[in-house]
Amino acid sequence: MTESFSMDQTMVVAAFGVGIVVGLTGMGGGALMTPILVLFFNVPPLTAVSSDLMASAVMKPVGSAVHLRRGTVNLQLVKWLAIGSIPSAFCGVLILKALGDEQSVQAGIKLALGIALMVTAILLVVRAYMRLVERARTRSGIGPKLPQGRPEVTPRVMPTLLLGAAGGLIVGLTSVGSGSIVIIGLMMIYPGLKASQLVGTDLLQAVPMVAAAAVGHMLFGSLDLGIALPLIVGSIPGVYIGAQMSSRLSGGFVRRALAFVLLASALKMLGVDNVTTGVILVAALLLAPVLWMYLRRRYGFPALAYTEKRQSAQARKLADAPAASNDSGQGNER
Repeated sequence: MTESFSMDQTMVVAAFGVGIVVGLTGMGGGALMTPILVLFFNVPPLTAVSSDLMASAVMKPVGSAVHLRRGTVNLQLVKWLAIGSIPSAFCGVLILKALGDEQSVQAGIKLALGIALMVTAILLVVRAYMRLVERARTRSGIGPKLPQGRPEVTPRVMPTLLLGAAGGLIVGLTSVGSGSIVIIGLMMIYPGLKASQLVGTDLLQAVPMVAAAAVGHMLFGSLDLGIALPLIVGSIPGVYIGAQMSSRLSGGFVRRALAFVLLASALKMLGVDNVTTGVILVAALLLAPVLWMYLRRRYGFPALAYTEKRQSAQARKLADAPAASNDSGQGNER
């Protein structure tokens, strides 16, 4: 009884930390929580996926309501994504059920989860690179200026349906992808959308998708309320605090740390031995910052983001100085 209570408390703390990351970055819920349950709490993969989906089904509507109030949701895109994702998310659960005996199911989920985590880590890097290129094109005048108002986009029905179907299937199988794979697809299909609309649209479309997968796991999966409830208790306040912190902390730093954690989790889920995992992680830790600084310099930015922020702050001070001087001179003339 004491050991179970202690585990519940630890799960609440873990879910709280994951919730903060989700609030900060808009992604990472299933990609972090499911491998944490499997690797650190020895929860069977099927139970981990089922429990995490139930927690996400409760957590997602909270953030969605905020974006709806702010008008940062494209409801047409949500509609077509949901039409594709709801049945495919449910089918993902049926595929797990069709894998056969318990051992085959657990092995299949672990493999699928490892692949999904690896893809998510790669897509985080792709997303950062796309943002860098977009900033460089906008600043140099080569690309169009970023939209200031709410951009109007014409839904591309078939690509959007296929994106929803692919995202729903992966979520139904692994609980990973509702906040990473779909948003990358939206960026590629609708490059004119503002970042806030990308996040808001992705978050709202994830509500019915995750709910469908959660219902499927309730019927055919291995839902354990003793695991799901601590996740819900910890994640909801974590998401709220993370959202409050998002305006003060660098989301880019958090996403880079998240990509590193996802890479480590993916390697372990795929059964890579400890020595090889260590070599890959050390190489990523040493080479990735150097490569990123090179890319920043290549696109005309300082190697370090901190330097860019400092230069921007100095430029704003210089721009404000003449205005302050003019105000002072007018006061003396009076």
